[in-house]
Amino acid sequence: MKNLTKLIVLCFLFVPVLSFGQRGLSATEIIEKADDKFNGEESGISVMAMTIVRPTWKRTVEFKSWNKGTANSLTLITAPSREKGQTFLKRGNEMWSWNPSISRLIKLPPSMMSQGWMGSDYTNDDILKESSIVTDYTHKIIGEEIIDGRMCHKIEMIAHEDAAVIWGQQIRWIDKKDYLFMKAELYDEDGYLIRSEIGSDIKTMDGRLIPTRIELIPEEEEGHKTIIQIKEIEFNAPMDDKFFSQQNMKRVR
Repeated sequence: MKNLTKLIVLCFLFVPVLSFGQRGLSATEIIEKADDKFNGEESGISVMAMTIVRPTWKRTVEFKSWNKGTANSLTLITAPSREKGQTFLKRGNEMWSWNPSISRLIKLPPSMMSQGWMGSDYTNDDILKESSIVTDYTHKIIGEEIIDGRMCHKIEMIAHEDAAVIWGQQIRWIDKKDYLFMKAELYDEDGYLIRSEIGSDIKTMDGRLIPTRIELIPEEEEGHKTIIQIKEIEFNAPMDDKFFSQQNMKRVR
């Protein structure tokens, strides 16, 4: 009877601990919820404008993108006129670009994934989403911080050794209430900060609250930045894998 009483007391002591653990999300679950909210659980269609800022000039590129999971994506340049109609396709680990002005289809080698996309501070990997912030990294909550008036989880992300990623480490600030990406710091394999990203201009689009303005700032290039403005977005639109084809690169509008 005495032993039974001890067992009952121990059970009551552990109930609050187990309940607390079940309520709290892990770092990976937080990253996954934020990623799903921004990109859609299954697919997404977006219309964006990208402004490239340099010390003596700036220019804007407009484009439309379709993505299905992390395996398939297609991006169409819609402005300026001299680059209109150019497309970029990713299927699995293979990527191509189509330039209608010279009727040329080019397969992008892995060595080009770290190069700037359309002359911006974003890389081809960023735009074509070759890597996954969910599956290619381990995640750890390292603190909390207020960003733009929102209390955020501060999460450290370390790339898996076998992951084909540009960034060896990332730190991301994710809003605790709405799981919004508010800020990110991206580091190379040697641990040097390469760039920062800041989300703002939060709006409801297709029923979801998201930051519609993302400012990318390179760490060691004064006066350089790239600004992405989301104009339209549709989440989880029905999309066939056949849509992501080389043939469709030449006719999508």
